Amino acid sequence: MPVDDAFARHDMAILYDSFNGDGPDREFYLRLVDKPCRILDLGCGTGSLTLALARRGHAVTGLDPASGMLAVARAKDTDGMVEWISGNAVDFRLGREFDLIIMTGHVFQVFLDDAEAGAVLAAARRHLAPDGRLVFESRNPLVREWEQWTEELTRERAVIPCLGPVEVYYQVQHVDAEHVTFDAVFTLTETAEQRTGASTLRFPSRDTIARLLDEAGFHTVHWYGDWDRSPFAPQSPEIIAAASR
Repeated sequence: MPVDDAFARHDMAILYDSFNGDGPDREFYLRLVDKPCRILDLGCGTGSLTLALARRGHAVTGLDPASGMLAVARAKDTDGMVEWISGNAVDFRLGREFDLIIMTGHVFQVFLDDAEAGAVLAAARRHLAPDGRLVFESRNPLVREWEQWTEELTRERAVIPCLGPVEVYYQVQHVDAEHVTFDAVFTLTETAEQRTGASTLRFPSRDTIARLLDEAGFHTVHWYGDWDRSPFAPQSPEIIAAASR
């Protein structure tokens, strides 16, 4: 489902995990490394994957600008396994290198122009160890997934502790070239309270992403089109990049 800064506020962030369970992307990222290494999760959100990687013995750092999401992540990390950092992926400087940097949950799509996306990629490259990799995904614009983001097709319901039954749906409000603006509308059914977050995502093409990676100094890229590691094709649902220096 589409996700952006609709979940930045704490009152929205506490709803996130109930509507975003484990999918095939989780296993894809968990299997990227088979021995303990240093991992940076950019845009870690509520930290479910971040914590799963830490439990496998990796030294993991999670970075996110949304205080609400980080609060949920820290609350789940009862053993203090992850270093959680409040920061922006555009200009972060941690003073150390990582063997793997990931951006999951289509985080790359929240960077709305070439300048911002390029700055993120450049910052990631500065933090990569010589043999390190940057791995992330973006929805393939050729598939036009946003056309399925309607109230009728996206409505879901979950029971959330302390809140009771909650319903959500997503509705596109505006499409402008690469940019899609949509609402996430949550209804707490016991009180009829509504919580709405508006978001905009960018849908860059594979060629655009390839150019941005090259400009940032990533000259070797493996491309996948889905979580089964199938090669990218024009009608693949995902654009998954595994890039190295």
